[in-house]
Amino acid sequence: MKVQIIGIGLIGGSFALGLRKAFPGMEILGTDANEAHLAKATELKLIDQPAGLEGVKTVDVVIIAVPVDVARKVAVEVLDKVGNNTLVFDAGSTKAGLCEAIEAHPNRRNFLAAHPIAGTEFSGPGAAVEDLFREKTNIICEVEKTAFKLQETALEIFQKLGMRIRYMDPKSHDRHIAYVSHLSHISSFMLGKTVLEKEQNEKDIFDLAGSGFASTVRLAKSSPAMWTPIFQQNKNNILETLEEYISNLTSFKNLLEKDDFEEVFMEMERTNHIKTILNGIN
Repeated sequence: MKVQIIGIGLIGGSFALGLRKAFPGMEILGTDANEAHLAKATELKLIDQPAGLEGVKTVDVVIIAVPVDVARKVAVEVLDKVGNNTLVFDAGSTKAGLCEAIEAHPNRRNFLAAHPIAGTEFSGPGAAVEDLFREKTNIICEVEKTAFKLQETALEIFQKLGMRIRYMDPKSHDRHIAYVSHLSHISSFMLGKTVLEKEQNEKDIFDLAGSGFASTVRLAKSSPAMWTPIFQQNKNNILETLEEYISNLTSFKNLLEKDDFEEVFMEMERTNHIKTILNGIN
């Protein structure tokens, strides 16, 4: 099997490492607009050699792991070039816009819309993790529009990488992911912003920040270049989640102002149910 990965950052690089482990001898080509990323990916042996988009004509699988605003254009360009038996899949955090962009493409059957829910707060090829996708959920959208043989190829790859598969339509994906992922990142960025504005002494932040703060604000270290397009593309769903989140924050603030600590306790106790859900996932 010969694979070309477009976008050799955290996700693309982790695919490369995982594929090398799962499929010994696989040849991996790499494409990236950032020449430094390509050089680093080659140095780390994530890829065997750099390649332009023309390389997709020679490979069995193309993985698109670029920011979501670029992914639509790249997906169309790749589908313009691939042969009948080449699988193309993406790993983006928004799906509706991408699926709409390729809906009428003659090679739509070559494409599988995927979203492995995995990542860290770090970016670039040096952040790649070999087992990043193991035991993680991979959401697949519109699987029925992908040629059956190419579905089989994709599922073999995902299985070898240790992913759990969940099927969902693109609009439902974007709505649900706004709650469980996109809102978390906004909360983290805004918590970090609040602390930076109010705690002017950076040493105080460093010395006083406990593990709770560190874990809550961890996502604020994520790449703005990746997350701004995600917020833009999923804007309507995110606005809905923010309205509900802000409403809950306001209600909690009101309870504090009224000294209603019995209800504060009850609110937190009811929310403790989240650990039952998350413990089941982990």
